[in-house]
Amino acid sequence: MATLISMPRLSPTMEEGVVAKWLKQEGDKVSPGDIVAEVETDKANMDFPLEDEGYLLKLLATPGQTVKLGAPVAVLGKKGEDISALLKELTTGPGEAKPAAAPVKAPEPAPAPAAPVAPPKAAAPVAQAAPAVQAAPASSATGRIFASPLARRLASEAGIDLRAIKGSGPGGRIVKRDVESAPKQSIVVAQPSVTHATAPTLLPGDELQPLSMIRRTAAKRLVEAKQTVPHFYLTSEVDMEAAMAFREQLNRASQAAGGEKVSVNDMILKALARALRLVPKANMSIAPDGQNAVAHHRVDLSVAVALDDGLITPVVRGADQKSLGALAKEVRDLAARGRDKKLRPEEYTGGTFSLTNLGMYGIREFYAIINPPESGILAVGQVEKRAVVVEKDGQDHIEVRRRMTLTLSCDHRIVDGALGAQLLAKVVEGLREPMLLVL
Repeated sequence: MATLISMPRLSPTMEEGVVAKWLKQEGDKVSPGDIVAEVETDKANMDFPLEDEGYLLKLLATPGQTVKLGAPVAVLGKKGEDISALLKELTTGPGEAKPAAAPVKAPEPAPAPAAPVAPPKAAAPVAQAAPAVQAAPASSATGRIFASPLARRLASEAGIDLRAIKGSGPGGRIVKRDVESAPKQSIVVAQPSVTHATAPTLLPGDELQPLSMIRRTAAKRLVEAKQTVPHFYLTSEVDMEAAMAFREQLNRASQAAGGEKVSVNDMILKALARALRLVPKANMSIAPDGQNAVAHHRVDLSVAVALDDGLITPVVRGADQKSLGALAKEVRDLAARGRDKKLRPEEYTGGTFSLTNLGMYGIREFYAIINPPESGILAVGQVEKRAVVVEKDGQDHIEVRRRMTLTLSCDHRIVDGALGAQLLAKVVEGLREPMLLVL
């Protein structure tokens, strides 16, 4: 008997996945353990292995489609088995896969005659749907529109009026393909109102573009973080002359020995790891019940890595126990595989504190959003020459020195002002006296 193959949970935080590509095709025989597809999750591209044996009778999701966790993506069964009844049930039920939103351009507005402005007794309608040519709406005498849940969702996202669409499904039911092929006249474009109306969803020339799985997930979690985590911020400026000189000396020696080159970011990472070891109360997080705190006895640092379609935070485990050279090598490896979306789930989850650096873009300072359940994140600005007052022989002098601004975002439920200040002071100490980073 044919069975449905559902979208599996391929990462601990996964809620839906995008079928990046199928590695097996309809009609192929598959065995337990065979990789049938590559799936884009919220953090990486993962292999999709099968647990059963049989033939792939039907692929229900095409490359680029977004599918909810547990929703069907394929049909597995015996060779030549009749699955028409199963497919019919899928097309008329709520189990359809959700496709990635295709770009939808707004139509050019038709010129309208001027009209006198009426008194604002009631809000004017936001949009008016233009009639579709030769459309036979799939509605009953009572005005009810017969459409699948997926078709309704797609129409809502694209601003399409279902009343102007002719259904091609059973009994005139509107299905996914009807919405995707809807004529321009069916697209609802918001018109200005005499009252305080919201801005149009689409302006002429605009188009909807789908967000990547990574960016959608990040957006949801960061909104959650800002709404639920009480952030506060501490800023400190650190003199980097000693750190830069130490780095140059270290890299000369490392290059001569065939070792790993150390970046400024590697040194900051090591300074943060050392600071968390010395201020362990900052290396904690709120328990899920909100009534307890979890003390972390390892310093596992999440390092923000920019991607073309978002960011990922691979985790350096036991960062305080590793040398600068070992940290540099591991960060480069994690960052490279993160950009290629080849990280395993355990390599980007479970961090205790985060580091993010925008200095390479010329940013002096910024305020980062905490990644729950971590208690904080250190934001790093660029190293730049600044004019500063330096005291020598009891006299003040103005000198040009290399300086950097660090901004610490803290979860006030775990880290109060004094504790955060202690932690940031230890980070600054490690950079002002870089020999502390190798002890």
